[in-house]
Amino acid sequence: MEFAAHTPPAHLHRPLTLKALAVTLAMVAGFFAGLPPALVALVAGGAMLLTRVVRSERIYREIDWTLLLMFAGLFVVVAGFEKVLLTPETIAAVSRLHLDQVPVLSLVTAALSNLVSNVPAVLVLRPFMNAAGEPDRAWLTVAMASTLAGNLTILGSVANLIVVQGARAHGVAIGFWAYFRVGAPLTVLTIVIGACWLSLP
Repeated sequence: MEFAAHTPPAHLHRPLTLKALAVTLAMVAGFFAGLPPALVALVAGGAMLLTRVVRSERIYREIDWTLLLMFAGLFVVVAGFEKVLLTPETIAAVSRLHLDQVPVLSLVTAALSNLVSNVPAVLVLRPFMNAAGEPDRAWLTVAMASTLAGNLTILGSVANLIVVQGARAHGVAIGFWAYFRVGAPLTVLTIVIGACWLSLP
């Protein structure tokens, strides 16, 4: 299969390019400086919108509002889930599943990531991390498994939904099983490698 794209020549706007590079470097510096990531991202996004070259309306037209609404709804559902279902008794019962073991935590994280997507899954698992014997290793395990589990199914990551929706808009249909045939072995292999790595003393 050969992929070919016919795109018009790009027009490089030098001042905007330099501004984007400066904002990106400042944002990365803010991350490494320990500033709140959400605040840094919002300030960087606001700085990029402040321009007379490109009208804000043109930028807003490029936003996929439906997908953004779905993503925001996921956080609302997860917040409700935490308030109603994650009682002290539930947390105690889940803690008995040996989440302090890297393979078990990896499996639970991967399964949950494909039920509610990987970012909300991390929020759901947050109350159990402090009870882990080694919180640093537990958080690394969740980061590893939730990221790689996003490759298992189309629902595993919002990034997958963005690609599938964008492809459909251009007449390319990516089915659940067609994706799963590639994503499943890749996910299992990478999570097994990651779990073995993090299990090392």
